[in-house]
Amino acid sequence: MKILIIGNMGYVGPMVVRELAKRHPDAVLHGYDNAYFAHCLTGAECLPERHLKQQFIGDIRTLPEAMLEGYTAVVQLAAISNDPMGSRFASVTSEVNQDATVRIARAASKAGVKNLVFASSCSIYGVALGSARSEADPVAPITAYAKSKIGAEEGLADISGDMVITSLRFATACGMSDRLRLDLVLNDFVACALSQGCITVLSDGSPWRPLIDVADMARAIDWAVQRTALNGGRVVSVNAGSDTRNHQVRDIAAAVADAVPGTTLSINTEAPVDSRSYQVDFGLFNRLAPDHQPRVTLKQSIASVIAGLQRMNFSDPQFRTSSLVRLHVLQGHIEGGRLCEDLKWQVN
Repeated sequence: MKILIIGNMGYVGPMVVRELAKRHPDAVLHGYDNAYFAHCLTGAECLPERHLKQQFIGDIRTLPEAMLEGYTAVVQLAAISNDPMGSRFASVTSEVNQDATVRIARAASKAGVKNLVFASSCSIYGVALGSARSEADPVAPITAYAKSKIGAEEGLADISGDMVITSLRFATACGMSDRLRLDLVLNDFVACALSQGCITVLSDGSPWRPLIDVADMARAIDWAVQRTALNGGRVVSVNAGSDTRNHQVRDIAAAVADAVPGTTLSINTEAPVDSRSYQVDFGLFNRLAPDHQPRVTLKQSIASVIAGLQRMNFSDPQFRTSSLVRLHVLQGHIEGGRLCEDLKWQVN
């Protein structure tokens, strides 16, 4: 088996590389990344790319189609990866998350790639009050990021041929990584507890958020690179997570406060109800991938981030303006003259 992991030098990629290397020791693993965040290592004792046979550096928008020849599977993680970045770089978000994904998938199909895995998102359901959303429910993407994800899924569904295509609609990521992000709800709460001794929830805490640890995201991708058309169909979009990991924001915050002794918790109970609330039904994923179900509990995800930040001697109360928040990394590259506004590297 020969696998190309596109976008391997971000938050999720190191865990995916590690999982695939562990599960498939004889596989040839290659990475392809534009290296925006290559320097954002967090407590890693050595480069996570050590598990790869080769690391390619390049922009997904210009990835040579001929390069896809010979791969068994392609994992597409590369993305402008959250709502703030999607808002700041809306056109690039569409180009990278949607257009480049579909172009590469078409080329992969022509090249004879057997499996393509796309990292999609549960954010495509938008404002979803009421019952948990399943794959049969309508989508209502609100942000540029969410729109790019469902746009990519729709493009992937139109690709003919034999290639098995799996779009994993991931719950909100959390947990420790060799390239940790703190612009995610659970990780942010842990950073607040450790650096400020308090967690402030600006809403009334009632909104629901499904969570998935990055280690479990990697397990889901391991399933998808091996999936056959007999298991769910040639092209499938599936919510990736666990019903037990649908949490209300106030419960996430309380669990973090309990895990960091001395942390105070403030919830604005007088705030208007936050409509950005959704629960997700992960029943299909449970049926299709019974041996790759999430294993990491809420407490374990919290503990992993605490341990990781403590290894880094983390204590920055201004972390939301630091390189641990991806938008600031991109902005820093632009201000330093390294990136253009279209997020292409400057030649200096």
